[in-house]
Amino acid sequence: MNNNTPELVLKKLKQDASNKVQETLDAIYQVCVEQAKHGLYDFSIATISRLGKNRGVPKAQSIRNKSGEKYRALIQCFSDNRGPKLKVNRKESWIDEIDNPKHRLLTQMLAAELASTKHKLNEIVPPETVINVFDHNEPIDEYSKLTQVERRALNYILSDSFKNKWHLSETEYGELVDENGKALFKPATIDAIKKALRYL
Repeated sequence: MNNNTPELVLKKLKQDASNKVQETLDAIYQVCVEQAKHGLYDFSIATISRLGKNRGVPKAQSIRNKSGEKYRALIQCFSDNRGPKLKVNRKESWIDEIDNPKHRLLTQMLAAELASTKHKLNEIVPPETVINVFDHNEPIDEYSKLTQVERRALNYILSDSFKNKWHLSETEYGELVDENGKALFKPATIDAIKKALRYL
């Protein structure tokens, strides 16, 4: 069991603390909880101080002072226990300059969502992996084109000779079915082959 959860740390820090300090700890705790609920894992002193300036949270400098040791401990606990380890990129500190609190929060949420999406994409496609996307208006690499042998093989599947040999017929859905109506080639197979022959 984790003995350093924010809830337990808050309880410990409030022991033997003055009423004023306890109230301040509660205020900091609520701001941090809201950050976590919104998926914003930015628990910097500056951010927590700014978000809680009208809710009893001291200024950043006060939290950094010796008297703010308990406050720093609580904030650090949230930072250590943050979920997916994603926080707003400090290169996007311009977000902090947005005056409107609502717009600033929405922007932070979008930035966090973008960071999460990038993280997931990097898990699927490792960084620096080259992905080539072609359309018929772009030149295609020689290595991507069909060889003559491959082209003849695909043309044979489309031919009447192949269909007659195996008693196949083409449906309106681009599939090839046998004489019993059983599909041997899935829908759109014929269209896929024709596109390959046309563009490759």
